[in-house]
Amino acid sequence: MLRRPLALLALTCLACTASAQSDVAPALYVQAADIAQALQRSAAERSGMAVGTITTTDDYRINLIRRTTPAGAISHAVGTELHYITEGAGTLVTGGTIIRGANGGNATIENGVSRRVSVGDAILIPVGTPHWYSAIEGAISYLEVRF
Repeated sequence: MLRRPLALLALTCLACTASAQSDVAPALYVQAADIAQALQRSAAERSGMAVGTITTTDDYRINLIRRTTPAGAISHAVGTELHYITEGAGTLVTGGTIIRGANGGNATIENGVSRRVSVGDAILIPVGTPHWYSAIEGAISYLEVRF
């Protein structure tokens, strides 16, 4: 009587092992030189901010961002963001309310939380959360993952 449950268990384990051995797509590899080239091209196209796109899919976007000047406050209706600071430092304001700039000037944030961020810091910015690098100390670069 014990043989039948053991045989069934053995067949189940064998089926699980067989399904675990099926092919899986390889990881995405992007070389540093390719990211650097994308940053250089982007820096030539716009002042103050360069974007090195690593990948964009339906599920997530990954970029390396380099800022040399502050920009206006923004929020995204779709996509939580993770910023991981890889170079430099600056002041990041999150939360609060976006205040549109007068006469087309940059938007700012009122009643947000202001923090100095630097190399190694990680910031998770939930969907819809206002955020703004209000000050840049020379330059700041960060890996941006939006999912």
